[in-house]
Amino acid sequence: MSKFAVILPAAGRSTRFRMQNRKKTFVELKGRPVWVRSAEHFANREDVSQTLVVVSPDDKDWFREKFRPHLAFMDVQIVEGGAERADSVQNALAQVKADTEFVAVHDAARPLLVKTWIDAIFQAATENGAAIPAVRVSSTLKRGESNNNTHTITETVPRENLWYAQTPQVFRRELLLEAYAKRGDFVPTDEASLVERLGHAVTLVEGSPMNLKITTQEDFRIAEALLDVLPKEKSLKNLHPFQDERLDFFS
Repeated sequence: MSKFAVILPAAGRSTRFRMQNRKKTFVELKGRPVWVRSAEHFANREDVSQTLVVVSPDDKDWFREKFRPHLAFMDVQIVEGGAERADSVQNALAQVKADTEFVAVHDAARPLLVKTWIDAIFQAATENGAAIPAVRVSSTLKRGESNNNTHTITETVPRENLWYAQTPQVFRRELLLEAYAKRGDFVPTDEASLVERLGHAVTLVEGSPMNLKITTQEDFRIAEALLDVLPKEKSLKNLHPFQDERLDFFS
């Protein structure tokens, strides 16, 4: 079995969203903090040997004390973040154990996951060295420009072959280390863009629109609703041969 480390960046400033006087990753989503809901999908997996959460230096002591039981129960390691997201991930990458084969980077503010989705990404990364979940763009895309708070369309962008990138993004450890070592002044918005710059192919795995990232309060309300309809793993009681398959999906 391949060994995976998981990095959860949670050091952002959350300038577009605060609730309960906290950053979005620390807010409770139906009774559990957002970052905990994100981390627990990986902490319970046999193939994950290390889980690292990256927080701002200003939050580090508070975070350790506030979430001490969660950190201990899930065996989560705290890493101090940097100025940019890429700096935070690079700090955590430096602490990934040398015998780890693959590294997954997952947004701490993306709590709506299902085991089978993670399985598919991990499997694709194992086979190809680099893989991310993504959703095909289905809406018409417009390029615009702004002038004195007035926005106008400058171009309709063809949506063929366009995808919305998601996380977890998973790579061979050596490949991700090389990508970060060669990033220079480039400021990536995700790890895949760094690996692409090396000329290494990144496999796209069909994702789910439910795997949303909480950025605004509207996103948070959507996440609250989606928690109740996420696909669940089939239990023995759902294996009756005459049961409606639609019920299996949501049971």
